[in-house]
Amino acid sequence: MAQAKPQTTAGRDPVSVDPDHYRVETENDQVRVLRARYGPKEKSVMHTHPASVAIFMTDARCRFTYPDGKKEDHDIKAGTTMTMPAMDHLPENLGNTPIEVILVELKR
Repeated sequence: MAQAKPQTTAGRDPVSVDPDHYRVETENDQVRVLRARYGPKEKSVMHTHPASVAIFMTDARCRFTYPDGKKEDHDIKAGTTMTMPAMDHLPENLGNTPIEVILVELKR
């Protein structure tokens, strides 16, 4: 699977701009752990993540749209763990089932 492209510009916190999909589970001076939940066919708004580790709790058929308009589609199996560079993106659930992801955002 291709790694998502690093792209950061806006600095928009997903918990602030999309609280329907993102919730802080815990946070300390080293990490912030988010839970992201998307219903079938739901999408977010453009937001920013620092470098992160994503743990997919469910299968996911999703699309990332980047600030420059480019799109990447992904089919990810439950249990997959992947590193993500810092980026701005707009995630979208392309599937007919909910998606749940744990994001461990790294603080520097």
